[in-house]
Amino acid sequence: MWLKNITLLNFKNYCDADLQFSDTVNVFTGNNGSGKTNMLDAIHYLCLCKSYFNPIDGQQIKTGSDLFMIQGDFDRNERNDKITCGVKRNQKKQFKRNKKEYEKLADHIGLFPVVMVSPYDVNLIMEGSEERRKFIDNVISQTDSHYLDQLITYNRILLNRNAFLKQIAITRKYDPTLLEILDEQLVIAGNKIFAIRKAFMDEFIPLFNEYYLYLTENKEVVSLNYQSQLIDFPFETLLKKSVEKDRVLERTTTGIHKDELAFEISEMPLKKFGSQGQQKSFLIALKLAQYAYLAKNKGFKPLLLLDDIFDKLDDHRVQKLMQMVSHQDFGQIFITDTGKERVKSVFEKIQVDVTLFEVKEGQISHA
Repeated sequence: MWLKNITLLNFKNYCDADLQFSDTVNVFTGNNGSGKTNMLDAIHYLCLCKSYFNPIDGQQIKTGSDLFMIQGDFDRNERNDKITCGVKRNQKKQFKRNKKEYEKLADHIGLFPVVMVSPYDVNLIMEGSEERRKFIDNVISQTDSHYLDQLITYNRILLNRNAFLKQIAITRKYDPTLLEILDEQLVIAGNKIFAIRKAFMDEFIPLFNEYYLYLTENKEVVSLNYQSQLIDFPFETLLKKSVEKDRVLERTTTGIHKDELAFEISEMPLKKFGSQGQQKSFLIALKLAQYAYLAKNKGFKPLLLLDDIFDKLDDHRVQKLMQMVSHQDFGQIFITDTGKERVKSVFEKIQVDVTLFEVKEGQISHA
């Protein structure tokens, strides 16, 4: 699969842009703030119906405008798909495939898989467990069209259970029968999600280990572990054990909404003991494993978006990374960087042709 072209209208800092891409490596160079990352975000939006950086659709509209549009042609197994998306202020966004609007946006997710690697990914290490659960959910939902439905069901029941626990605290009336019904529903949905996540992590962790060893030449010992309360105890047992605690705290303290990914280096937390370079290598390995997982499970190669990828990586690791993604099992790649000469030098050394674009204040030209 590859993206042949893209057209933007009033997206972020772009008034308009109309670009043709190569099916291999495409590079956007320019100063910070010129709009390089915004171009990658437009591609991400076209693939996954949302910005990678900002969940509020209206804030993607260029200042002073009332709407934005993104359009692109994808070639997938020699079939052309034209995807069009439009957002008007204070209105529901529209997504169309070959001029036909989707009944629900979830039907689009996974058709055009994409992996973004960005400095923003450091939140996966630095922020709370919700960020890491979102990462798992994002990867799985691009391969399993029913997974999002399961999550929505679980979260709805969880809200109902938490509301019931609050109501007990206010009214001092406790109906164990109603709690049992909510618990039954939560267990059914939670067990399904846990089984999917566990199977995913069993396949994902070896891929991650492989890429990290490659990037660091086996010089560092890191680990990625999936942690869930459901690994050790059945969900129904956990809920029964925690019922008194839940009543005191007025919320559900056990379940798959507490799942976690543990990132470690030399058996210590990566967040506290990893250098910036080690954290960057860890995150890149995580995203390359995501790419490999999607490629294997979709049967074709996703798009790979690399934003400011050379930042905080030494030249040797940059060259190894570019050599791998350009020569091995990777398809179309989009890269941003501030240094045009640096990019040219890296790709000349590994003998890979690139299509260069220069970005200046929301204007793009072939470099």
